[in-house]
Amino acid sequence: MRGRRVVITACAAISPIGHGRAAIVESLRRGVSGVKPLKEDHLLARFIHSRVFGTVDYPVEYDFKRTHRKTMGPVAYYACQVAKETLEQSGLSPEFITSGRLGVAFGSTHGSPSVQRDIYRTFFTGAQGEFSTIGAVDYLKSMVHTTAVNITKMFGITGRVISSSTACTTASQSIGYGYEAVKFGMQDAMLCGGADEYDTTTVAVFDNLLACSTAYNDRPACTPRPFDRGRDGLVVGEGAGALLLEEYEHARARGANILGEVVGFACNNNGGDLILPNMAGIRETLRLGLGDAELSADQVDFVSAHATGTKMGDVIEAQAIHAVYGSHPLVTGFKGHMGHTMGSCGAIETIFVLYLMGEGFVAPTLNLEEPDERCAMIRHTPGLQERQIDVAAIQNFAFGGVNTSILIKRFS
Repeated sequence: MRGRRVVITACAAISPIGHGRAAIVESLRRGVSGVKPLKEDHLLARFIHSRVFGTVDYPVEYDFKRTHRKTMGPVAYYACQVAKETLEQSGLSPEFITSGRLGVAFGSTHGSPSVQRDIYRTFFTGAQGEFSTIGAVDYLKSMVHTTAVNITKMFGITGRVISSSTACTTASQSIGYGYEAVKFGMQDAMLCGGADEYDTTTVAVFDNLLACSTAYNDRPACTPRPFDRGRDGLVVGEGAGALLLEEYEHARARGANILGEVVGFACNNNGGDLILPNMAGIRETLRLGLGDAELSADQVDFVSAHATGTKMGDVIEAQAIHAVYGSHPLVTGFKGHMGHTMGSCGAIETIFVLYLMGEGFVAPTLNLEEPDERCAMIRHTPGLQERQIDVAAIQNFAFGGVNTSILIKRFS
């Protein structure tokens, strides 16, 4: 269905391979891994088999007012920082930001797990008198929409709020729903993205499902290994990404710097198993995305694969990519660089693609040394290539059978 054009006029990311465009581009060019040893921060760590994590191990400087900080857990700090950088980069006026014409679509996997853990520990193990240690605003720090509403509070945003919480498709749904809100005239601009913080309990959940990488505990930078014969599971990560989506004529009228254009989005569900990936469901999502973008498969130059490094997930995704796109587009899985940043991965990976478009190169999948023969039918990126991406697809899939596909074009 045709609607208004939607362009991207600003973006910012905090990731395991860097904070900001210059640092991230340098890491992608050099093949830097952001995977480090798991932090020994909590008793639970001794029971976890996976000893690796995609870590933001550099300081992030915040200058938030105390009135804003008091309702923020670590995940909201990440979200508000990338939102702040994105709004500053965008050049939007304070009057527009608070006008109601700007909305927010932002989420996380489950709010702030570190705050939740402290609340539950007090409830179930604390003496009666210790209940007073639970802060009056702890729920506001830990609730599932804490990222979105802390952003609205900090910047006085009064437009619509969408807070997806669909695990690994959280940020990609946020971008997609923001795109639709602008495309169909419900908002003139949307601040979209996702964030997730480090917490050992998140690693424990996937470790308990036997989904985490364990074979490279002594060599963290060698895992995860998307599409590789030697892959043995995902690596949980942390970070945040934010993008400003804006109606084209509005952006043009104010002389905004346009980074790219969102031309298509699709989201559906497998309608079955809540964990196992589904070939038919993924394939249909990719086709629906192309249909929304009014593009043919051979017009797509590059695919940012979800590619978590799990045994069956990578195989089914490779088969779905080949079924829809054939072997035409180059394919990269960015989780080889940073692990699986959970609710933020769709935003961070979209930002990576925008950077590649702007810089004119394609980064390969880190740690892909010997492709699994069941994943070999797609066109893996063979080392760093200096070449222009004109159209890219970013795809993400989540527990619960949720699938997303975003298509973006280089703006010229």
